[in-house]
Amino acid sequence: MDNSNPAGQDNQPPILTFEGKRYDLATLPDELKELVRGMQVADAQLRMHEDTLKVLAVGRQSMAMQLNERLKDVEALPE
Repeated sequence: MDNSNPAGQDNQPPILTFEGKRYDLATLPDELKELVRGMQVADAQLRMHEDTLKVLAVGRQSMAMQLNERLKDVEALPE
Protein backbone atom coordinates (compact mmCIF):
# COMPACT_ATOMS: atom_id res chain seq x y z
CA MET A 1 0.00 0.00 0.00
CA ASP A 2 1.43 3.34 -1.03
CA ASN A 3 -0.33 6.65 -0.68
CA SER A 4 2.52 9.12 -1.02
CA ASN A 5 3.18 11.65 -3.72
CA PRO A 6 6.53 12.01 -5.45
CA ALA A 7 8.60 14.94 -4.15
CA GLY A 8 7.76 18.26 -5.69
CA GLN A 9 4.23 17.31 -6.68
CA ASP A 10 2.35 18.65 -3.66
CA ASN A 11 -0.41 20.04 -5.87
CA GLN A 12 -1.33 16.53 -7.02
CA PRO A 13 -4.13 14.70 -5.19
CA PRO A 14 -3.00 11.91 -2.86
CA ILE A 15 -3.02 8.57 -4.64
CA LEU A 16 -3.63 5.21 -2.97
CA THR A 17 -1.94 2.30 -4.72
CA PHE A 18 -3.40 -0.97 -3.54
CA GLU A 19 -3.01 -4.41 -5.15
CA GLY A 20 -1.74 -2.89 -8.39
CA LYS A 21 -4.55 -0.35 -8.76
CA ARG A 22 -4.46 3.40 -8.16
CA TYR A 23 -7.21 5.40 -6.45
CA ASP A 24 -7.73 9.10 -5.77
CA LEU A 25 -7.64 9.07 -1.98
CA ALA A 26 -9.55 12.34 -1.70
CA THR A 27 -12.61 10.88 -3.46
CA LEU A 28 -12.86 7.71 -1.38
CA PRO A 29 -15.70 7.46 1.15
CA ASP A 30 -14.75 8.36 4.74
CA GLU A 31 -15.10 4.71 5.79
CA LEU A 32 -12.40 3.71 3.30
CA LYS A 33 -10.18 6.64 4.27
CA GLU A 34 -10.41 5.43 7.87
CA LEU A 35 -9.39 1.91 6.78
CA VAL A 36 -6.39 3.36 4.95
CA ARG A 37 -5.38 5.32 8.06
CA GLY A 38 -5.76 2.16 10.13
CA MET A 39 -3.50 0.26 7.76
CA GLN A 40 -0.92 3.05 7.93
CA VAL A 41 -0.94 2.84 11.73
CA ALA A 42 -0.64 -0.96 11.57
CA ASP A 43 2.29 -0.67 9.13
CA ALA A 44 4.05 1.80 11.42
CA GLN A 45 3.50 -0.44 14.44
CA LEU A 46 4.87 -3.45 12.55
CA ARG A 47 8.01 -1.54 11.59
CA MET A 48 8.48 -0.37 15.17
CA HIS A 49 8.10 -3.88 16.58
CA GLU A 50 10.39 -5.35 13.94
CA ASP A 51 13.04 -2.82 14.98
CA THR A 52 12.46 -3.74 18.64
CA LEU A 53 12.97 -7.43 17.82
CA LYS A 54 16.25 -6.60 16.07
CA VAL A 55 17.47 -4.68 19.12
CA LEU A 56 16.47 -7.55 21.41
CA ALA A 57 18.24 -10.09 19.20
CA VAL A 58 21.45 -8.05 19.24
CA GLY A 59 21.23 -7.70 23.03
CA ARG A 60 20.65 -11.43 23.46
CA GLN A 61 23.60 -12.22 21.20
CA SER A 62 25.80 -9.92 23.27
CA MET A 63 24.68 -11.63 26.50
CA ALA A 64 25.36 -15.07 24.98
CA MET A 65 28.87 -13.97 24.05
CA GLN A 66 29.47 -12.67 27.59
CA LEU A 67 28.11 -15.90 29.08
CA ASN A 68 30.32 -17.98 26.81
CA GLU A 69 33.39 -15.94 27.76
CA ARG A 70 32.72 -16.17 31.51
CA LEU A 71 31.92 -19.90 31.41
CA LYS A 72 35.44 -20.60 30.12
CA ASP A 73 36.67 -20.43 33.73
CA VAL A 74 33.91 -22.72 35.07
CA GLU A 75 34.26 -26.48 34.96
CA ALA A 76 31.41 -28.13 33.07
CA LEU A 77 29.68 -31.26 34.38
CA PRO A 78 30.84 -34.53 32.82
CA GLU A 79 28.71 -35.82 29.99
